[in-house]
Amino acid sequence: MIDCYQALRHLWNYLDGTVDTADRDQVEAHLVRCVRCCGELNFAVELRRLLADCRFQDLPDDVHHRLNQTLDDLGR
Repeated sequence: MIDCYQALRHLWNYLDGTVDTADRDQVEAHLVRCVRCCGELNFAVELRRLLADCRFQDLPDDVHHRLNQTLDDLGR
């Protein structure tokens, strides 16, 4: 069974559908038992939705900066 760190490392690829079957199964098994990582998953899904909705709008500089900082912190 993988831990939170490992699950979060695979989260964005999991959402993209680009993880292999074994990694996908491990992430899903982890999500079944981990409320914290489910919250991270919900955040990632919502962030993607927000970005898709705003893709034709210019982001304010401060929002753009915070978004890039968050992505850097996540190990983009």
